[in-house]
Amino acid sequence: MAGIGNEEIHFDCTVPLPVEPRKRFVYYFHSPDGPGLDCPLAVDGTQDYFYWRREGLGNRYICGQCPPPDQEHDHSNLDVDYDFFDNELWSKLAHRVPAFENLKVQSAWAGYYDYNYIDHNLIIGNHPYFNNFLFANGSSGHGLQHSPAIGRAISELIIYDKFHTVDLDNFTFNRFLEPSESQAEKNVY
Repeated sequence: MAGIGNEEIHFDCTVPLPVEPRKRFVYYFHSPDGPGLDCPLAVDGTQDYFYWRREGLGNRYICGQCPPPDQEHDHSNLDVDYDFFDNELWSKLAHRVPAFENLKVQSAWAGYYDYNYIDHNLIIGNHPYFNNFLFANGSSGHGLQHSPAIGRAISELIIYDKFHTVDLDNFTFNRFLEPSESQAEKNVY
């Protein structure tokens, strides 16, 4: 809507915002013999980066997994794919926590990540040509975790015209204007 990435609107804005929606599922399940109250948020990063954690009391949990890059879900709707849980996630959960072999999915929901497809990191700060346009997006699924710091950083930009508490200059949109050697090697641009 701001015309970023559209040179017909503004000649200085030909670099697009590298953010797109990615559909993700969160499954809510009951496991009568699952881990107790001391069960932390766990992320299995051995291959597919799936996670699980307790959700309140009564042996209820939530879990999810990002699909492989070549199997991204259609993001034109928010329908939940229960087959993804059955075919991709359940056996991994049961392998990691044998008590999850006896689980029952009770519900699930779908939502969007604002996915930065270049480096998977936050984009924050002023647009280089429109100083009154601030970015705070592209967190790739970490936005809720980072939101207190993001809010503080944006407020500091508004008040002080710079990051005051934590230097986030490496996360500004400017990093996309001139590709680094590593980005050029990957043919990102």
